Amino acid sequence: MSEEQEPSPPAPAPTAGAGRPGERFADALDARLPVLDGGGRLLRKAFPEHWSFFLGEIALYSLILLILTGVWLTFFFKPEMREVVYQGPYVPLRGVLMSEAFDSTLHISFDVRGGLLIRQMHHWAALVFVAAICVHLLRIFFTGAFRRPREMNWVIGVTLFMIALAEGFAGYSLPDDLLSGTGLRIAQGIMLSLPIVGTYVSMFVFGSQFPGEDLVPRLYALHILLLPGALIALVTVHLILVFHLKHTQWRGPGRTNRNVIGKPLYPQFTASSTGLSLTVFGVLTLLAGLAQINPVWAYGPYRPDQASTGSQPDWYVGFLEGALRLVPPWETVVAGHTIMWNVLLPAVVLPALLFLVLYAHPFVEQRLTGEWHEEQHLCDRPRERPVRTGLGVAGITFYGVLLLAGGNDIIANAFRVSLNAMTWILRIALVVAPVIAFLLTRQVCHALAETEQKRLAKGDETGEVRQTVEGGYASDHRPVTRFPPGAPRKPLSSRAPRTGKPDRELPARESRRRG
Repeated sequence: MSEEQEPSPPAPAPTAGAGRPGERFADALDARLPVLDGGGRLLRKAFPEHWSFFLGEIALYSLILLILTGVWLTFFFKPEMREVVYQGPYVPLRGVLMSEAFDSTLHISFDVRGGLLIRQMHHWAALVFVAAICVHLLRIFFTGAFRRPREMNWVIGVTLFMIALAEGFAGYSLPDDLLSGTGLRIAQGIMLSLPIVGTYVSMFVFGSQFPGEDLVPRLYALHILLLPGALIALVTVHLILVFHLKHTQWRGPGRTNRNVIGKPLYPQFTASSTGLSLTVFGVLTLLAGLAQINPVWAYGPYRPDQASTGSQPDWYVGFLEGALRLVPPWETVVAGHTIMWNVLLPAVVLPALLFLVLYAHPFVEQRLTGEWHEEQHLCDRPRERPVRTGLGVAGITFYGVLLLAGGNDIIANAFRVSLNAMTWILRIALVVAPVIAFLLTRQVCHALAETEQKRLAKGDETGEVRQTVEGGYASDHRPVTRFPPGAPRKPLSSRAPRTGKPDRELPARESRRRG
């Protein structure tokens, strides 16, 4: 079955200037692709101007640098556990038996021109990537940008965070040095803590008794193929939804639920975003050249009978290390099976609850506040939502205590205090500090809101002082008519009407012209 194609309309008569190569190329391209008509609307898409909206872009550009440096590293890294004798230029390790993975890591660091710089760029970019995702999620949480219709984008963001943690741990474990091997040993202990199926899970992951010879090749496949593919796919869907659902913005003059005011995608936003990308690349390159990170040659190759003193994982898994150190040595025997609560609770139950709370929060909050059926396109200021802000600060405090506990031995040694006393102080703080942080944060939010309402009701001082009839003195005030970006146009007790999906986007200049 054939499909007949309608005849193309006759070409327009040539006009003055139509013979220029650039115009002919644009006309020919637009006749085949939606460049001018379809792309014009996309290029005019407005992006609000605020520094907090750049946090997600920092994560994106860190991911791009991770991909570029990671591709380069794959040309030299050998994910093999076959043992070799090191004969490279690093004298302290000459003649030492090590895996080919660790040997190739030393080869990249000392023999390949620029290898150490690229390796450290890759590691620093990984740390910044996870940090940017964390801060970006916190910005979305505290401003309420996860509400309808953006719940699925929040779910995608939390999933990206979880995959980034797995990707970072996989890459951190690939060199097969003593530090990463210690982390893998802890990971195996977590697998063994699973009731009934723990030994089977460990054998499936490692392929044999620890450490085995299959883990590094398997981690390599995850690190360079499966997990990056999932990250790229989710980032793509995330960006598509950002364009489709419109961008959130801070409240202010002329900003409503039905418009978006800011810089158009091209050329203003494109120029500023390009500058940010170059800044991210430059800062990470400077860090790689000036700040040493993960010197695997100082740790040596992994040996199961050794452990590095004062070993600390990368910061994003430090809270798991702290949780393992704070839980008392609880064990229970049930039907002949030993349940190691001191490992199962902090390393399995706690992360599962953490991500369950993150996934469920947008839906639970909107149900409790009655906003689940209304679309929200304006950001809240944290002070306007005392309970949400208090919960967020309490969560950060909880995480901070666990992060400190991950280095309790180093802290105790540095400050010359008892390790047992330090552990008990952190155990108490893990329960008490989040509650105190919640109460204080909520009180501060109420105080800030009350102060602002008084200012809105009383007005700003003019600086003029007059004498009253009674003989006293009073200062004159003028009504507050203009607000800084992000400030509400009405008192905090009143809320702007919430309408449906926004029907237009206006760059800043066009919005002012139409207003």
